[in-house]
Amino acid sequence: MRDNSEELFPIVDDSGNVLGKATRGECHNGSRLLHPVVHLHVFNSRGEVYLQRRPEWKDIQPGKWDTAVGGHLDYGETPEEALRREVSEELGITDFTPKHIGHYVFDSKRECELVYVNSTVYDGEIHPSQEELDGGRFWTMDEIRHAMGRDLLTPNFESEFKRFFLEPSD
Repeated sequence: MRDNSEELFPIVDDSGNVLGKATRGECHNGSRLLHPVVHLHVFNSRGEVYLQRRPEWKDIQPGKWDTAVGGHLDYGETPEEALRREVSEELGITDFTPKHIGHYVFDSKRECELVYVNSTVYDGEIHPSQEELDGGRFWTMDEIRHAMGRDLLTPNFESEFKRFFLEPSD
């Protein structure tokens, strides 16, 4: 399996205003085209956080543990629509209440994303997509702290989780 390099993404400014469109391939080739993505951090009632494992075939950060749900907006789609679609596709969850946490620009050598960060508390069944993910599981906060900086988690997850969910003293 591979990502569809011809999939169309909106190109946006740092406020999320659509300026145009480009393919996944164009957005991920080092062009620095700012494109929006949605993230959902799934916590259970015990305070553990669900992480997905990225499959080896992914074009960005293969094999690493990452945010429970992360996905690109399709051209013409709102962040809310993309979030519902991605959560259903990746985890099989349709009954959840997202809380918008914030947004920021994530900048790496390969891509530039406007990330819409959301969270939810969910204790129901999770059915990770066998096509899109290499499984997933709930992690304790101690497990996440121990894994940080050890090349197990995506750099995007680490920076985002520190920014929005860990206390400054952590």
